[in-house]
This record gives sequence, C-alpha cells and structure tokens, in this order.
Amino acid sequence: MGLYFYRVFGAATLDAGMYEGVEADRSVTGQAALTVLISSLATGIGATAWFGMGPARLMAVSAVALVTWVAWAVLIFHIGTRILPEPGTRTNLGELLRTTGFAASPGFFQVLGAIPPGAGIIFALTTTWMIGAMVVGVKHALDYRSTGRAIAVCLLSAALCLTVAFGLAVLLSHQVA
Repeated sequence: MGLYFYRVFGAATLDAGMYEGVEADRSVTGQAALTVLISSLATGIGATAWFGMGPARLMAVSAVALVTWVAWAVLIFHIGTRILPEPGTRTNLGELLRTTGFAASPGFFQVLGAIPPGAGIIFALTTTWMIGAMVVGVKHALDYRSTGRAIAVCLLSAALCLTVAFGLAVLLSHQVA
C-alpha cells in the first residue's frame, strides 16, 4: 500500500517520472481506478456544502464526478489521438487511463469543501490542480513534446465534460431528496 501512496503523492506533485512509470505498468490499472473512485467520493463529500448532507445526494454527486472523469478521459483519448496528435503520439486507452487516473489524486482534497465556507475556493483550487496533473499525465501518455498541446487537449475535453456535469448536478440536486 505504501507504493500506492507514493504514486498518488507523485501524481499530485506532478512528478513526470511517476507518470512515465504508471503509463508503462499495466499492473497499476486497478490503483488508478481506485484513485478515481476516492477522488469522486471526496468530491461528493465536499459538495455537501452546496447540496446538503444525505446519502442519496452524496452518492449522486460522487457518481456525477466519476462519470465526468470517465467522459473526460475518453474525450482526451479521442481528441489527443485523432484530432490533435503529434507525429510521435503512440498510446492505448489503458496507458491513458492509468496516467489520468492517478492525475485525479488532487481531487482527494475536495473533501475539505465540506467545511463551510471554503467549498468554492477548495473546489476551484483542486480543480485547477487536477487539470495541471492531467496535463502532465496526458503529455506523457500521448508522448507529446508540446505541453501546450496537452493543455489544449485537457481544457477542451474538460470544458465539454464540466458543462455536462454541472447540468447533471443541478438536475440531480432537484431530483434527489
């Protein structure tokens, strides 16, 4: 378990070597998925400052966060490999899911959003941090030379996903008691 936390810390500190390591190591796919699940749950807990406490709301927001991450990763894969690839781009979905899975680690801190009145600033900071981690992960997974291209792929994908996620969150907040 210590190696898992080392990887999570490396991802959160934007350690390029750690991203290269998890890209190539198929055995850490489960750990990457665990990182996304923990991050999604932390988002659900942190969002209680806005949506109120309750198991149904917690699970709904966590589910939206998880689905949003999956959509973000898949969009990154397609945009990064089909629309904005570099000549050296060589990857598969597994490599990308591992690097972007660990890039979700800054989301662990979204749990702190449950402490009023800091939810807005906590979510803004951790989302920015997570995008930075995604850029590093995407740059390595897609074998980009250009950080600018990785930024473009991540931001374009994030904009599409966040628009849908916020719409779903608002809808679910009115549907779930």
